[in-house]
Amino acid sequence: MEISDYKFSLEFSVRDYECDIQGVVNNANYQHYLEHARHEYLISKGISFSRLHDEGIDLIVLKVEIDYIFPLRSMDRFIVTVDIQREGNVRLAFLQNIFRIPDIKLIARGKVTGVATKKGKPVAPGNLIELLGL
Repeated sequence: MEISDYKFSLEFSVRDYECDIQGVVNNANYQHYLEHARHEYLISKGISFSRLHDEGIDLIVLKVEIDYIFPLRSMDRFIVTVDIQREGNVRLAFLQNIFRIPDIKLIARGKVTGVATKKGKPVAPGNLIELLGL
């Protein structure tokens, strides 16, 4: 699969402070990379967290799964990809990969499952489905 085959991708660079004493990116930072790419994807689709919240809808993460394949190091450049699929009536799953560039080496695979809630209870994602092309 080519990077252009994904619904969305975003380029990053590793910052020194994201690395641990071993010189590799600390595992927790991968979740930040995935989250930032998801948020940028949603923004690109016209979805605003603050507007949704004002309407009484909150998007929350239920589960994060990350398979670490190969470490990133200081100053590495990489791309985070985003695909999305429905899981049942209320859940959405973001399927994300991290590739080092320019060699397009797979660094990590993630699956982030989320749900829309209203007053703390899961609800069907409504017009989000249309905006996301699902």
